Amino acid sequence: MTVRTRFAPSPTGLLHIGNARAALFNFLFARHHGGQFLLRIEDTDRERSTQHAVDVILDGLDWMGLNPDEPPVYQSTRQARHTEVALALLEAGHAYRCYCTADELRQMREQATAEGRPPRYNGMWRDRDPSEAPEGAAYTIRLRAPQDGETVVNDLVQGEIRVANAEMDDMIILRGDGSPTYLHAVVCDDHDMAITHVIRGDDHMTNTFRQSQIYAAMDWDRPAFAHLPLIHGPDGAKLSKRHGAQSVVEFREQGFLPEALNNYLLRLGWGHGDAEVLARDEQIRLFDLDGVGRSASRMDYVKLTHLNGIWLRQADDDRLTADVLARLAGRDGLVLDDVAARRIRMLMPGLKERAKTLVDLADGSAFLARLVPLPFDAKASSLMTPDARALLRGFAGEISLLEPFTAIEIDAALRRFAEQEGRKLGQVAQPLRAAVTGSSMSPGIDITLAALGRDETLARIGEAIGGEPLDA
Repeated sequence: MTVRTRFAPSPTGLLHIGNARAALFNFLFARHHGGQFLLRIEDTDRERSTQHAVDVILDGLDWMGLNPDEPPVYQSTRQARHTEVALALLEAGHAYRCYCTADELRQMREQATAEGRPPRYNGMWRDRDPSEAPEGAAYTIRLRAPQDGETVVNDLVQGEIRVANAEMDDMIILRGDGSPTYLHAVVCDDHDMAITHVIRGDDHMTNTFRQSQIYAAMDWDRPAFAHLPLIHGPDGAKLSKRHGAQSVVEFREQGFLPEALNNYLLRLGWGHGDAEVLARDEQIRLFDLDGVGRSASRMDYVKLTHLNGIWLRQADDDRLTADVLARLAGRDGLVLDDVAARRIRMLMPGLKERAKTLVDLADGSAFLARLVPLPFDAKASSLMTPDARALLRGFAGEISLLEPFTAIEIDAALRRFAEQEGRKLGQVAQPLRAAVTGSSMSPGIDITLAALGRDETLARIGEAIGGEPLDA
């Protein structure tokens, strides 16, 4: 048997982080077993489904590296097949026409509620002849569900779960307008796509019992089911906007790498030893459903940010430079030419050591693309005392003819100058950093000056100490 899993989102909004984790688990499970990962867009909700949401889902999956092995299946294109199966159930006596009006259904619900019973369909048309219906009356098609016994699901995460069939009513599989219901369409599609394992959130558990009855009525093999616990906020409440980012788009915009998000989501509810950082190959090798816990996981934004910092430091510098340039493109006061790109790339090994996100990295790189005069933050401004300006004027003279203008030579010159002046290294390095970056924080001052180059370094020092031209 070839393992075939699927991710089946509804295109009614952004790709939620819980859905992204479900996609990841489906992808890894299929890869671990040498199988195939498929994508189905469940777009039968005509009022809420949008092409924009479809594009967001496809883009998010591509960004996360969760590309399906076959072209996406669009549920809306399969209505004829859904109808065919519903009519087959009707013909076999496993379904029937229900002519209940909206008012009759409302009365059923109200009576059940008044009697303390769950509001459900009472089977009014289950055993009646359609000839009893008014001529031309609209009808739905309902599944003739078993009324005795139990429906049992041996869930690969939750274990064996049983529900008495008497607790479930005869669900609608085809609406009055001829459109299929979600529960019916999903079963038809999973069967035709040869899905062997349905891995989804445990909010679908009730659906599984109902869908199992359709499989039984059609005499189809039922796939294995695995229901994942949901993701909650740090406080244990349902994840919401007040907790922070909820969608893949938001995490991407906030500067998280796909490797970090994948890594974090994998470890959120799945365990395998103490390994924290797992690359894709290792994830595929290790992942299986027996490591998935049964209880809800709590989103830890601090841990995700820490993990993102680790992945940033491992990331390719050319890739990070390209991303930083793209993020800086919309900011005012920057010149993003080849010179700025070279500076950022040269300093990237130092820049990424301090950053936790790509936003941090872009913020820390911006000074490399600024023209003088630089904007100074409060701490940098406080460092530019008269004494510091005098020291910088002297140091500028030291490096004006320095050859070669490399980090090693700059570091040696800085130490030599500080010793000559009888100062601690920081007494020179700190105002120097402020003068050339406008900040009190940056990568090592030696590599920072080397990335800026001699002419730009002297120009920035000159501007910082009072607009003096300092020529090389």
